[in-house]
Amino acid sequence: MNKNKLFLALFVGLSISLVSCGDDDGGSISINEPETYAFERDGSSTVSFSGQTTRILMGEEVIDALKDNTLGEATIDAMYAHVEGANDFEDATGFGLNASDKSVRSKTAASADFFSANTTDATAIKEDFDEWISAQVADVFPEWETEAAAGQAGFIQEAGGGSTRYVNEKGLEYNQAFNKGLIGALMVDQIVNNYVSTSVLDAGTNVEDNDAGTVADGKTYTNMEHKWDEAYGYAYGTSANTANPNPTIGDDDSFLNKYIGRVEGDDDFAGIADDLFNAFKLGRAAIVARDYTTRDAQAEIIREKVSTVIAVRAVYYLQQGKAGLESNTIDYASVFHDLSEGYGFIYSLQFTRRPNSELPYFTRSEVENMISDLMGGTNGLWDVTTTTLDNLSSEIAAEFEFTVAQAGS
Repeated sequence: MNKNKLFLALFVGLSISLVSCGDDDGGSISINEPETYAFERDGSSTVSFSGQTTRILMGEEVIDALKDNTLGEATIDAMYAHVEGANDFEDATGFGLNASDKSVRSKTAASADFFSANTTDATAIKEDFDEWISAQVADVFPEWETEAAAGQAGFIQEAGGGSTRYVNEKGLEYNQAFNKGLIGALMVDQIVNNYVSTSVLDAGTNVEDNDAGTVADGKTYTNMEHKWDEAYGYAYGTSANTANPNPTIGDDDSFLNKYIGRVEGDDDFAGIADDLFNAFKLGRAAIVARDYTTRDAQAEIIREKVSTVIAVRAVYYLQQGKAGLESNTIDYASVFHDLSEGYGFIYSLQFTRRPNSELPYFTRSEVENMISDLMGGTNGLWDVTTTTLDNLSSEIAAEFEFTVAQAGS
């Protein structure tokens, strides 16, 4: 058992008091860790991540819009780059999306650590998402009733009357590239490269204010507490019970939450959901206790676990696509759906973060090369080989502590 797993195992399901030696005065610090992600000050909750819930719900409507061929590019663009007060969303949840000053696009590739000083890549990544919207409307929507073929955009129905998929001329579902790519560019990037980073947690007077228990103006929380909660919100902000999210993990949204649940459901990775939740919970308790050594240790666990979720699902979908290509009768709709999801997860690898480093597991250039390999034939996914899928899978798995066989089943 690795050290992170052993460390986390001590806390699962318990409400405990920990003692750390991280006090600057040389004494011990007691951390009172609750059983759930519930923290109060003077009888009022200090947990707040409404902005993250808002963006997740906006993202849900954007990915639905990408499957509605009656919509124009300007309509979907406006949803992605929402302006406060614009009537862009149906907002069936009643969460006030149209009145919000939040948008999905503004937080795409926008972390402090990876993109504040790298505006070139930040701009290029936003443009990728813009282009997926544009191409879906311009290239795929007009061919909604045309049967797809190599070099021809259109629809493909899964065997046996299954789901109908809508692909470009190279077999790619733009809506899947957008959906899975956004998991990395928004949820992963904001968690691992922004809100659990010392550059954000310790910005300005955050440490002094947290030490003194000084709350943000008009709020119940300190700025440091709130930043950590915002990271938490990108994983659990739409959960049925946000203080205790794992009973419904995987069922609460179409983004990171969903795939934490999918990886947890694989016996080879069982326990990852608890590992991640407990790291969030202990890190938040450590902030309350002003134990920044423990806080930062949990941030590194979060980086490892979140990054692993992305890598596992990238390999999983590549291997599912390979299995489909090896079947006696190839169901191209199913194969292309798997590989389009794999495309999005590969894209998301550039936002992952190696623990105790300033580096992603894969650079943007490395990700672009992998996508080029996946789509490199004249007809893209129509031409991809099982050898290519195996090579990509091995390249990803080699950077993590799992095998292709573990992730691919």
